[in-house]
Amino acid sequence: MTTASATQPAVFSEPTQRVTGAWIAAFGAAWLGIWMAQLTPIQLLLPQQIDAELHPENWIDSVVAFGIISGIAGLFAIIVYPLTGALSDRTTSRFGRRRPWIAGGALLFAVALVLLGLQHDLVGIGVFWVLALSGFCVMTAALTATISDRVPVDQRGYVSGWLSAPQAVGTILGILLVTVLALSLLAGYALVAVLLLVLTIPFLMRPDAVLAPEQRERMSARGVIGSLWISPREQPDFGWTLLGRILVNFGNAFGTTLLLYFLMFGLDRTDAEDDLLMLTAVYMVFVIIAALVLGRLSDKLGRRKMFVIVASVLQAVAAVLLAFFPDFTVALVAAGLLGLGYGCFLSVDQALATQVLPDPENRGKDLGIMNIASAVPQAIAPLLGAGIVAMMGGFTGLFLLAAVCAALGAVAVMRVKSVR
Repeated sequence: MTTASATQPAVFSEPTQRVTGAWIAAFGAAWLGIWMAQLTPIQLLLPQQIDAELHPENWIDSVVAFGIISGIAGLFAIIVYPLTGALSDRTTSRFGRRRPWIAGGALLFAVALVLLGLQHDLVGIGVFWVLALSGFCVMTAALTATISDRVPVDQRGYVSGWLSAPQAVGTILGILLVTVLALSLLAGYALVAVLLLVLTIPFLMRPDAVLAPEQRERMSARGVIGSLWISPREQPDFGWTLLGRILVNFGNAFGTTLLLYFLMFGLDRTDAEDDLLMLTAVYMVFVIIAALVLGRLSDKLGRRKMFVIVASVLQAVAAVLLAFFPDFTVALVAAGLLGLGYGCFLSVDQALATQVLPDPENRGKDLGIMNIASAVPQAIAPLLGAGIVAMMGGFTGLFLLAAVCAALGAVAVMRVKSVR
């Protein structure tokens, strides 16, 4: 670790100057592009592409194939997220520590999406989805680290809301553009790839603190790999926050990533794509309200845990409704509850995570580990969920598991001691 001195760079200090509205707008725009590029394929394009290639006699075969491809991509994310964060912590480029990785990740993400649209076999689809998700991880590992780098603690709930709210908007906007414009798979992938790059540019124009070579922690492959482990015994609050995030994100992923299949085969809806759009719209409204309003409220009250716990419980309730009352009207109510809970969780839990980081010199790496808890459940849940659906011949068990995960996530967050 670098020895602290009077010349220690500002990048290692807790930020005190509030970020401007222009910075927040550029930050939110980048996340809008990211979520469109990641969630439109997960919710719509990738299932359609896999189904078109398989033409399965049994719909569960398509669900399982989707789950396997997502699961393999999730395994890569486990490596890419913290490794990218660790490398960005040590980057001495004149463009800053984070911006080169944000730009490089966006380019990899966009190119992989376009090439994914050209694939006509499951192996090719799997390879390029792995590359696309790797680009997503590279980009977002660096981008989330800018919250700890630049945003003071009493503004992090609100700023994190601008990470969360675009998730809902990006999902519905991407699906809406693809369906309303009746785009082909290739055109759909290309559209979200272009929007990703365009919406990221404003943030890349914002300044980023530069780390001088002599102020950088000495880097070796062994040291970087060794730093990827954080002992939960030595850093219990980090460990409990990480566990809570893993559980809640698994709960949310179990409840949402197979939603199109649930509408098609669980409820036998003839216009499943239109129904998905409606559910996503309801979800979007409540995510935005919760992320921005409750994120700011948590800043004002100086409290995080209470918000995260209630948010987790709301998601558990939504999943129970879907499990025991498989009806489209009930699904609309559940979408509202899920959006309210997840929007609050995304913004406030992100702020909570930045307050339990062990080392200011390794924020990118530590948040990269935290980000595993967001990306990997979303990638692996379709595989696990497909297995549950296949074994039980329906979706009840899947939604019950979602409820249990969300509830246990609330229990884990209760164990955090250093943050109110």
